[in-house]
Amino acid sequence: MLRHCAFLSAVAACLVQAGRADTVQLKDKAAVNGKILAEKRDQVVVDVGYTVLVIPRDSVVKISRSDVPVPAVRAVAPAKIADEATPGFYSTPAKTADERSVRELVKQIGEAVVQVRTPSGLGSGFILNEDGFLITNFHVIENETQISAAVYHQRDGGLEPRVYKQVRIIAINKFGDLALLKIEDKDAPKFKYVMLGSTEALAVGDQVFAIGSPLGLERTVTEGILSTKTRELLGELYLQTTAQINPGNSGGPLFNLRGEVVGVTNMKITFGEGLGFAIPVEAVKFFLDHRDAFAYSNDNPSNPYRYLEPPSHLRHKPAGQ
Repeated sequence: MLRHCAFLSAVAACLVQAGRADTVQLKDKAAVNGKILAEKRDQVVVDVGYTVLVIPRDSVVKISRSDVPVPAVRAVAPAKIADEATPGFYSTPAKTADERSVRELVKQIGEAVVQVRTPSGLGSGFILNEDGFLITNFHVIENETQISAAVYHQRDGGLEPRVYKQVRIIAINKFGDLALLKIEDKDAPKFKYVMLGSTEALAVGDQVFAIGSPLGLERTVTEGILSTKTRELLGELYLQTTAQINPGNSGGPLFNLRGEVVGVTNMKITFGEGLGFAIPVEAVKFFLDHRDAFAYSNDNPSNPYRYLEPPSHLRHKPAGQ
């Protein structure tokens, strides 16, 4: 989520010392050091490590770029997150794979798609690595702490469902509608996982397909085409697809015909048909790359929730004291 510093004074208050990096000189002789993510006609977007600033173009005097990597400035997060955040946390294809049929791909990657269950409902999700980290929508697990995941393991040519009940919330982004979970059952095996692709190679009209649990009907596959890559809804850009999306699909993957995740399905227009939407995979990668900043913890200032300490017994003083 971008934090807008609308006034020059607000921008100056957000300055960091990041060593040699891209530098944005401001009118009041202040400067912002960080990595420039985008330069637009009316604004410049800068990653300063712990947040992203959007600086009005009319406040910028000069922009100096550097190829030196920006030192990381990390938000406060539990040490446990850093221990689990190992290189190669998720996988991307090393080269462009050949397209295959939906039937072939479902057989290969279907085991990595899970059903996410809570006391108030269910959704879908997909596994990112063999250690059991998985992605789903924030609204699937919102206000929930008792979460389980049904994984369909291949056994003797068929699928055998197994429910894992020790599922922990690792990170959440309420505004991006994303949640990172981890299966922590002691006897859990190494899991099959998906590859995260890219929307850059996608074109309108390309075939895509979704796997999920619409209306609780697990292992449902729906196929369609990409209707547009830039549908704006509530200020965010989504992939629009004709692949049927229904309640229960939320948090599930949208695949291309190379078996790579290109989006996370999260909503549809209820009074129409073939109007489903998915969060682009680039937003998912950003969330995962900065998962420490979204850590599910009271110590994390980006956490959208705050948990009060349980009340203690009041000590009553004797009358007259």
